[in-house]
Amino acid sequence: MPERETRTGNGWQDCVSAAPGGLLDLLRVAALVLGSDGRIALWSPEAESLLGFSAAEALGRDAGALLVASENRSRARELFERVRTGARWAGVFPMRHKDGSSRWVEFRTMQLRDARGDIHALGLGADAETVRNVERDLALSHILVDQSPVGIAVFDTDLRWVGVNPSLERINGVPEEAVLGRRVGEVLPALDVQAIESRMRQVLETGEPLLDQQTIGRTVADSDDHAYSESYRRIEDPNGRVLGLAMAVLDVSERQRAAAEVAKARERLAVIADASVRIGTTLDLRQTASELADVAVPELADLATVDVLDSVVHPGGAAAVRADDSLDLRALAFKAGHPTDAIKAAGPVGEPASYSSSRVITQCVREARPILLQHVNNTALRRIARDHSAAEALRQAGVHSYLATPLMARGEVLGTLSLCRTVNPRPFDDQDLTLATELAARAAICIDNARVYGRERATALTLQRSLLSQEPVPQGGIEVASRYLPAISEVGGDWFDVLPLKDGKVGLVVGDVMGKGVHAAAIMGQLRTATRALARLDLPPAELLHHLDDIAASLGDSDTLATCLYVVCDPGRSRCEVSRAGHLPPVLVDPDGKAAFLDIAGGVPLGVGGVPFSADEWELAEGTLLALFTDGLVESHATPIDAGLQTLLRLLDDTHLPLEETCDMLLGALSREPDDDVALLLARRRS
Repeated sequence: MPERETRTGNGWQDCVSAAPGGLLDLLRVAALVLGSDGRIALWSPEAESLLGFSAAEALGRDAGALLVASENRSRARELFERVRTGARWAGVFPMRHKDGSSRWVEFRTMQLRDARGDIHALGLGADAETVRNVERDLALSHILVDQSPVGIAVFDTDLRWVGVNPSLERINGVPEEAVLGRRVGEVLPALDVQAIESRMRQVLETGEPLLDQQTIGRTVADSDDHAYSESYRRIEDPNGRVLGLAMAVLDVSERQRAAAEVAKARERLAVIADASVRIGTTLDLRQTASELADVAVPELADLATVDVLDSVVHPGGAAAVRADDSLDLRALAFKAGHPTDAIKAAGPVGEPASYSSSRVITQCVREARPILLQHVNNTALRRIARDHSAAEALRQAGVHSYLATPLMARGEVLGTLSLCRTVNPRPFDDQDLTLATELAARAAICIDNARVYGRERATALTLQRSLLSQEPVPQGGIEVASRYLPAISEVGGDWFDVLPLKDGKVGLVVGDVMGKGVHAAAIMGQLRTATRALARLDLPPAELLHHLDDIAASLGDSDTLATCLYVVCDPGRSRCEVSRAGHLPPVLVDPDGKAAFLDIAGGVPLGVGGVPFSADEWELAEGTLLALFTDGLVESHATPIDAGLQTLLRLLDDTHLPLEETCDMLLGALSREPDDDVALLLARRRS
């Protein structure tokens, strides 16, 4: 190894150095040759750039006198003599610039002999600071490449390995010496070699780098496929000559798995958010079950069935689980994401089906826990289906994974959500189980609400129908007809009545208790009973409403209110007296067929208290028709009340139909599916 001298402080010390690298062109290395007498014999342009002297100024001059400060000349002569005798010297020496300043120059020196045998000294030098910077950059690059977690490879223009760093050795599972001089396919055939080499050729030809290219495959280090991200860049020398290319490789399998998990989590949250909006839009059992199935397919499953216990559909029926541990269920919804014969495996919607104790669905209900069968075989299909033919239908449909989760609300099992995968090749996993359980829990609350609502609605409807008048019969000279339609949603407190009064008079009553459900029906019953009792006293309409107002204030809560319209028809006098408490006015159709609302004071609802009621009299000629009704007839979400009232007038105008047909005509035109209860009472003065 050559001797090398470096500067420390104000002096120099000799050291052993490795041979110089191939960076002389980049360093603008200066060359000068000294004769045996120490005079400059050769002088390169780079020497002029480094020290400022031109060739004309330097050639033939004593190098020590021209280029070395006086205090350093003895050391310079000593080094020159060492080189003349055949020794090599490498180190840093201060040289004088033409402008008088001192420049530290990194030298490589050696002895030369010409054809005559004369001895010369060759010096190759470069700016020492530039050399230190390059050395530092090279050392740092070496460290970064060797310690980088990213695999780095260098290829020549024939796409053969030139070098790899330790990270790529670990990724490949092959040491560097085993890949040098070979192509990718010769070392790692399980990768997509064609795609990789195509990218390499593209970068070599165009010079445009390719970044983050995805490759799926396996190396010697792995038995399973991994995902790799590769980036390619062309390598050129300072003159632009193509030397090869560099490739950076990163195993992104974990990142992709994490991204996939995040995507799945987002999908699950989206399904749950979707369920919050789509499930429970009504208080109808079948509709709620259908909404649950619609959310589950296709986001979670290819097939979905929602079954509820028969006792949920028919309260008070048989026990959910019989003595022999069999189970009675009703399928309320079935959904398939594609045409399939699997529908044959589901029971007819709404019809009861019995499942034995060996069936998975029975176990799910009995143990109140979800059951996951990731991989379904023929034996499992027989446990899933209710009978042999259903199992065969599921097999032909390609069911390969199954999940059943109970519909639980308030600690009670109401039924099950059954899910199957056929087209989706991935079996259900624990995350699918969690999502299905969440959907089932949300839907179960809605189903239970629908069940409770249905029970309360049935109770309120039964109570209300029991309190309403039976089919009204003609009273004296008055012919009557009526209709009552409960609301599609929640039953309210509408009522009507026809009351026989003294002296052949007839009382007509229509009212509406504010509120819904059993409470409103109960208040209605009490007000109807009070009205019938007060009517027996032959009270004028305004006075009767005054007493009802006092009674309403004493019923139920302090905010119990009701509207009421009371008409007393006196055929003998051809008159009728009308009073109302916040209720819509009646329609009077005169014998000529002209329909109009009676213009009478509106009053305040019953229960307000302290406000007197008034009454008005109207002529009741033979053939006159009176129409009393509640607001459910003329108002809905789609129809404003003013528009409904005008339609009612138009329908009654010039009508001469029998009363029963008139009732049907009005209901058909105005209230086919009422949002609110509808009470309609028609009365006509007989001719």
